[in-house]
Amino acid sequence: MSDFAEIILDGKTYQMPIVVGTEDEKAIDISALRAQSGYVTLDPGYKNTGATTSAITFLDGEEGILRYRGYPIEQLAEKSSFIEVAYLLIYGHLPSEEELNAFSDRIKRHTLVNEDMRKILDGFPSTAHPMGILSALVSSLTAFYPESLNPNQSKEEVDLSIIRLLAKISTIAAWSYKNSQGHPVIYPKNKLDYCSNFLNMMFAYPTEDYQIDPVVVSALNKLLILHADHEQNCSTSTVRLVGSANASLYSSVSAGISALWGPLHGGANQAVIEMLEEIKADGGDSKKFIEKAKDKNDPFRLMGFGHRVYKNFDPRAKIIKKAADEVLTALGVKDPILNIAKELEEAALNDPYFVERKLYPNVDFYSGIIYRAIGIPTNMFTVMFALGRLPGWIAQWKELREQKEPIGRPRQIYTGETERDYVPMEKR
Repeated sequence: MSDFAEIILDGKTYQMPIVVGTEDEKAIDISALRAQSGYVTLDPGYKNTGATTSAITFLDGEEGILRYRGYPIEQLAEKSSFIEVAYLLIYGHLPSEEELNAFSDRIKRHTLVNEDMRKILDGFPSTAHPMGILSALVSSLTAFYPESLNPNQSKEEVDLSIIRLLAKISTIAAWSYKNSQGHPVIYPKNKLDYCSNFLNMMFAYPTEDYQIDPVVVSALNKLLILHADHEQNCSTSTVRLVGSANASLYSSVSAGISALWGPLHGGANQAVIEMLEEIKADGGDSKKFIEKAKDKNDPFRLMGFGHRVYKNFDPRAKIIKKAADEVLTALGVKDPILNIAKELEEAALNDPYFVERKLYPNVDFYSGIIYRAIGIPTNMFTVMFALGRLPGWIAQWKELREQKEPIGRPRQIYTGETERDYVPMEKR
């Protein structure tokens, strides 16, 4: 294969280098196209544009492959913990026992937030969406740690910002939930592991600890691992774009949280539960809605089935399906919503209509079921997504800095009015 692609514009030929990734992904490097020809490319939504090179996550939607730093997601979900995966994503290698213990201990030492942050939290009404609170409080960390604004931070200072964010976001996330309930906040208990500590801050009361179920903790670990990174999606690209302006880690991640908040990005598992609620309100006849989904003239669509990236199957769904079954069995939950979910799952896995179209349940379908079963309300689903995605955002921001990438500056094709003269008010 040639090392160059040829682009012919106005009768002139331009040679653009071909870049090949370690997994044989191919790209045409057009970074010099505008300077040489005056042309730019138009790619709405950047669906065919590689904005960066990255060594963090490999995703093959056609084959259903997801790997973090080369490690298959199946192995990590089975054998690893969320904190170990966070270390892997951020620092590029699996930690030794000593490295993991030191990393975990540092996170535990920083889970408390400044008491002044509670004053900010108290300013939000109980009707405030937890994602809005999360984004605002993460951004406010720049006020508590102004040294993070220095774009020339040393490696040690960057590491401290990373530790602080990993530690404090679980406290902030749990407190955003407590605010929505009008309940007093629960402080972290650092004798607990990361997931257990978060669950305790979510569900404990000042006079009563949360009864930690190891099955629930295991499922939460898996959920966070499965969401930890997913290549250059909307929120991750937002983190990198904001970070390219030398914005702080806290500001960049706050922007990513806001991007994830959009229902087209982070709201899929919430949409699943809302769909199930709709079916229940209609009488709970899942077969009726399965037929509606098959009818191309019916606007109803099954939420949580198929995936815009994975064209075969979502590798994360196979893992989390097992965890969902374990949680429902362990908790003995009796919920008509979850019964409807199981009926839809059974149909999608066996009905030729869904099988032929590869409309299998995806990770959002099962994650919504698990969150519902353990008592997490739908307005917290995207917060849980953000909690899991944080290590990926951090790793992407860190990689951007280390690669010394330029500030992001997309181009456009102008389609507005051509030059025209100002018209005085009395003549309009």
